[in-house]
Amino acid sequence: MRRLRANLRQRLHCLQNDVCPLPAPATPAACGFWGRSITMEYISTRGGAGTVDFERTLFSGFASDGGLFMPKHIPLLDRDTLRRWSSLSYPELVKELCSLFITADLVPRSTLSDLVDRAFSRFRHKDVVHVSRLKDGLNVLELWHGVTYAFKDLSLSCTGQLLQYFLEKRQKHITVVVGTSGDTGSSAVESVRGQKNMDIFVLLPKGLCTQIQELQMTTVIEDNIHIFAAHGNSDEIDVPIKELFADVDFARKYNLMSLNSVNWSRIMVQIAHHFYAYFQCAPSLDTTPLPVVEIVVPTGGGGNITAGCIAQKMGLPVRLVAVVNSNDIIHRTVQHGDFSLSESVKPTLASAMDIQLSETLRSCSASDEDIVRAMRRCWEENQYLLCPHSAVAAHYHYSHPDSTPRCCLAPASTVKFQDALLRAGLVPQIPPEITALTTMETRSTSLQRGQDWTQALREQIEAAAKRWEAQSSRLGSPGQQEITRQGVTQA
Repeated sequence: MRRLRANLRQRLHCLQNDVCPLPAPATPAACGFWGRSITMEYISTRGGAGTVDFERTLFSGFASDGGLFMPKHIPLLDRDTLRRWSSLSYPELVKELCSLFITADLVPRSTLSDLVDRAFSRFRHKDVVHVSRLKDGLNVLELWHGVTYAFKDLSLSCTGQLLQYFLEKRQKHITVVVGTSGDTGSSAVESVRGQKNMDIFVLLPKGLCTQIQELQMTTVIEDNIHIFAAHGNSDEIDVPIKELFADVDFARKYNLMSLNSVNWSRIMVQIAHHFYAYFQCAPSLDTTPLPVVEIVVPTGGGGNITAGCIAQKMGLPVRLVAVVNSNDIIHRTVQHGDFSLSESVKPTLASAMDIQLSETLRSCSASDEDIVRAMRRCWEENQYLLCPHSAVAAHYHYSHPDSTPRCCLAPASTVKFQDALLRAGLVPQIPPEITALTTMETRSTSLQRGQDWTQALREQIEAAAKRWEAQSSRLGSPGQQEITRQGVTQA
């Protein structure tokens, strides 16, 4: 817990103060990168891990000193760049942003463009994301048009493509270990399913995800997918994961990495949410100063609000509001400087936000009753269904009227939260592919209370590594080797 507190303070220090030691030039370059050529490097929020490149950052979660990787220099965009970007599609914005944080010697620009296009090829909406403009100035940025109907599909699909690019290039194998409170697991599974050089181990809190969230993971029957249903809450399932990463020899031998929000690549892609929201909701970019847009961010683990803070540092004139449910640890931090844990995590309608341990700042909370009222009002006024997480943002909008243009981020589709809709007296609209999940074969390993969860994971990871080594030997490719360029992810 002390380490997580320190990580929070360090990351906030990096975002609230200038992390780049170089002064911004009076006339920034058109690319917005401080006006001179700088190699993008990454440093730990604790300052004790040296500098690393994007590839090493991608394959790491925590730095070797226990901190989190952040860019050593935050690109500063000038007015002309913002105006030029304002006409870009969401995928084009992702490409522009990623090119600032990934040097061309690691991933050529044309290759990066192809990887992003491939990442979004399975999204249902032609624009990938979409803004619905509703009554009373409620603008909802739908980030849930990916395979699993959650915003995490956006960043994880790109992360999966980047991982695959480097793994094929290096002929390596990795072991991905993920704890999920709902959407991260299914999005991570879809991003790596069927890949021969990646095995993923997902721990979910049994009975605390929605049925659809759980089925989206347990119905994926692939050799490289390993799902564990643990009888514990979201914070409890993080304990064995941290223990595995803390075992440096084990983590190095099996090339452990995480796809949770501590991974920089996810934050990087999520920066695009805030730029797109701004460009869609700003009245004009021809005024001086540029208009401010308020972006309301439903926050669980804190990755999305971190991305918003970085967008601010890049020169985007946004005002951020991080909204949470009744598990309000970060709201208490902002309002009262209180980062203490409650006695327990409270199950709520917005289950993906049922987290107390987080690495980034958030503020403003909503009860289940607030969530239900916002869902009902939005339907009554617009015939538009909100998921309970999106309703946390809508509750803020309804209770804080403001003339400032505002955009509420919608992290998930209502199809995943039927019980919450029914509680609000609303009728779920369920697409056929979601209904089909209930008839599909499932596969998962149960982790009971009192069982050694860490040891169970160790055994499964070792078995998967042996299978990959045997397959590699048959194919004549290199066996399991340490990824010497990247170091080891540590908790």
